[in-house]
Amino acid sequence: MANKEVPEKDLKTRGRRREEIGEVISDKMNKTVSVLIYRTVRHPRYNKYIRRTSVFKAHDENNEAKVGDRVKIFETRPLSKTKRWQLASIVEKGPAHLEQGVKS
Repeated sequence: MANKEVPEKDLKTRGRRREEIGEVISDKMNKTVSVLIYRTVRHPRYNKYIRRTSVFKAHDENNEAKVGDRVKIFETRPLSKTKRWQLASIVEKGPAHLEQGVKS
C-alpha cells in the first residue's frame, strides 16, 4: 500500500476552520488550556443584546499560553473527550507574565 498524494486543488477546497479569540482562564493541564469566549446574542422577546460565554478546551503543544493571555484558537478534529480546538497563536500576553518577571 503506497502513500497516496493529495492533489493541491483538494487542499484548497477544504472547508474553512472556525477561529475564535478568547482569554485563557486555566493552564493547569498538560498541553491543554481552557479558553473563555464571549459572544453577543439577541434576546428573542426583548430584542436586547446579551453577552454569553463559552469555555473551550484547546490543545497547546508547547504549554506556552498562560492565564490571562488573549489567544486565537481554531476548530480541529476531536483530540479527546472534551478537546476540539487547537491553539493558533497568542494575540496578547496577559498580566500573569508580568508577575513572573518580577519573581525571577
